[in-house]
Order: sequence, then structure tokens, then C-alpha cells
Amino acid sequence: MWNTIKNQLQEYPERLRVARVLIENGLSAKAGKIYLNEIEIPPIRIARAAGVDRRTVIQTIDIIKNNRELKPIFEEIRPAGHSLKEIAKHLGLGVIEITPDDAKSTGILANSARILTEGGLSIRQAIVDDPELSPEPKLALIVERKIPGELMSEILKIKGVAKISVY
Repeated sequence: MWNTIKNQLQEYPERLRVARVLIENGLSAKAGKIYLNEIEIPPIRIARAAGVDRRTVIQTIDIIKNNRELKPIFEEIRPAGHSLKEIAKHLGLGVIEITPDDAKSTGILANSARILTEGGLSIRQAIVDDPELSPEPKLALIVERKIPGELMSEILKIKGVAKISVY
């Protein structure tokens, strides 16, 4: 997906920054306007987040609206939903963040989930960064309580896991 966006906007780095802000936040562009689900977001807010001026945001949205490759991506994108990662500590949940050697490695999520469930932990949420959008993609698993050390050691042994952070 990101390669398609990049190919269409690569001549305009500012417009590419606007597109990244939209994608990273799950903001859609429909009928020349920007939305968070059904809430309209003013172009000036996107401009501030992208470090560009309001006109650049409007021009980017016009390009998206008139581009047959970009239009369906940006019309249908939605936010992934709420994340428990930032509030896990306050809820008494455990978080393990896994950084892969190669984000295209297979089995990291499946093997991590297996280790955690065999260790008696229920996974409340799994959040995976898209390797095309994130320079250092990670997998975050939020579980029902703090993660015991022996399970962390097992997860570190999974093929493709570079490092883990627990909090």
C-alpha cells in the first residue's frame, strides 16, 4: 500500500508527509474532506501534524480524490481502534513489545501467542505495526497480567525476534 502512495506522490515530499499523517492515524479522505470515522477534521490540524501549510493539505486531498489508485485507499481507511498499550499499567495488564530481525518473518505472532497462552496468560490485544509504514515495526501483545521472566526468555528464542521490551 505505501509503495502505491509513494509512487503517486514522490515528486512532492510535503504531500507525502500529509499522506503519512492520514495513514498513520487512520484518517480517510472523502469528497475533498478529511475524516476520523465520521468526524470531519479541519485541514489546518493535518497541516500542523505534517509540518506543512493548509494549502498543501487541500492540494493533497484533491490529488487523492482524482487519482484512481489513491482514492479507494484513502476513502476506506479507518483507525485500527483503541489501544490498551499506553494504559495497560493503570489497568494491571502486562505488555510485551517484540522487535523482529525482519518484519516479514513468519511465525513471530503465532509463536509468541502460543508461549503466552501455554504460560496461562490470556491475550487481550495484539497490535502490529505495518512494515511499509513504520521504520522499526513492532508487535505489541497486551496480556491479562504481568509477564513472568521465564516466558520472556522463551519469546526471545523465537526465530526472527531481535529484542523484546516488557512494561
